[in-house]
Amino acid sequence: QVQLVESGGDLVQPGGSLRLSCSVSGNIFSINVMSWHRQAPGKERELVASIPSGGRANYADSVKGRFTISRDNAKNTVNLQMNSLKPEETAVYFCNADIYTIARTRDYLWGQGTQVTVSS
Repeated sequence: QVQLVESGGDLVQPGGSLRLSCSVSGNIFSINVMSWHRQAPGKERELVASIPSGGRANYADSVKGRFTISRDNAKNTVNLQMNSLKPEETAVYFCNADIYTIARTRDYLWGQGTQVTVSS
């Protein structure tokens, strides 16, 4: 069984910073792309940032220069450092992992989400 768990969401003031963490555990053979998404109330889920196992990170235009995604392949973790946060970035943030299990089956894992609230 494979599990994905996020943490780090909190209430932060505009202009502040937060660091989200995501950990994948279980019977994993490999992890391809890891990514962060967010969904604000009444809006569709959107991709924030993604990072392949051995390539360059990609970011939504709205977060470039402020957010940084990083991963530790040895620990099967991915983090999202968010700086200069804006009120409109209040949302539930979800981690996603594109994996192959030890049975060589492919799966797309989603976490339960972590709430980020940007407000004074």
